Amino acid sequence: MKIIALGGCCKKSQANYEAICEAVKELGLETEVIHLTDMNEIINLGVLSTPGLVIDGEVVSSGRMLNVKQAKEIISNKRK
Repeated sequence: MKIIALGGCCKKSQANYEAICEAVKELGLETEVIHLTDMNEIINLGVLSTPGLVIDGEVVSSGRMLNVKQAKEIISNKRK
């Protein structure tokens, strides 16, 4: 599973990244969370609003900050 947290220009994006990392840890996954901050790369993914979350190449959240519970729910649903 490849997980990418998008955004890095604001506190919300940093908090989103941290929540996703905590969710991965709580779920016991052995995967790295990549923190993508390059806006050109983010736009190339089709995302115009950060923070965001990409799992296995699919944008599953954009334009809103996730808390740990929300991130766990999204990641768990993608694992099925």
